Amino acid sequence: MYLQHFGLSQLPFTLTPNTGFFFGLSPHVEALQVLQTALQTGEGFIKVTGEVGTGKTLVCRKLINDLPAQYHCAYLPNPYLTPKELRWAVAGELGLALPNKLDQQQLTRLIHERLLALNHQGFHVVLVLDEAQSLPDDSIEALRLFTNLETESRKLLQVVLFGQPELDERLAQAKFRQLRQRITFSYDLRPLTWDEIQAYIHHRLAVAGYQGPELFSTVDIKRIAKAARGIPRLVNILAHKSLLLCYGQGEKKVLSRHCLAAIMDTEDVNLQHKVTFSRVSMLLIILFGVLLLFIGLNGPNCCGEWMTQISEIK
Repeated sequence: MYLQHFGLSQLPFTLTPNTGFFFGLSPHVEALQVLQTALQTGEGFIKVTGEVGTGKTLVCRKLINDLPAQYHCAYLPNPYLTPKELRWAVAGELGLALPNKLDQQQLTRLIHERLLALNHQGFHVVLVLDEAQSLPDDSIEALRLFTNLETESRKLLQVVLFGQPELDERLAQAKFRQLRQRITFSYDLRPLTWDEIQAYIHHRLAVAGYQGPELFSTVDIKRIAKAARGIPRLVNILAHKSLLLCYGQGEKKVLSRHCLAAIMDTEDVNLQHKVTFSRVSMLLIILFGVLLLFIGLNGPNCCGEWMTQISEIK
């Protein structure tokens, strides 16, 4: 690809949430601080929501990687599970190897016993669910019942929910009011500002090994930021495509035409850029077509006669 062309050691704008590229941008750092503070309290549910592509999974993985040794983390990346599947998944994450013939009451009792054992060993158990908006209704209730497991002094299990804004809409329903009241801390990930995106792009290029002059101009970064609506995932897509086009044309610096073409080729970007770019292109095409029609109707000598008339006027 373009690694050698730009002197990179790895691709800087992949879609995989890689904590090696984590950059201390304000919304991500604030989210982590809220999570760490909430975990220290040892109570209830913690919720982080944000639009698709704003970095929830990256924050989730960063949280898990940075948990102190006294925390035991159970991680469910895909919680689209029935209550029965949810219990089995939690049991597996807690290190329980159990026969499949157990009924749900026995399974719940063994999970409780395992949580008590971890608590006696000095561990704080945290259940982290990514894409929590996908939880079925019955599983949300099963999750709430998990947090009823407690000693006289503390909960045996804390739950961290990462989800899209649809999670808030679902939890606003009256039937989930019991769980909603147990959410002790929450944070909403906002999109990035253009200057945060500028620092973000430069940081990812530096981590990927780039050492030359700036690849993206300030104007083009603002263009990318606006088209991406401040969403890091879309920034990655647009920056990656811009580099591909730059490399394909043998250029060493990304030009505006590369960024505009990347925007035109990408779904879910700010439509204003597509509409503006399309109107300009359409106007040029129409003008060119009118010119060709004019030449065709007036014959091959029309331009010469026109220039002769202009020279006579002078």
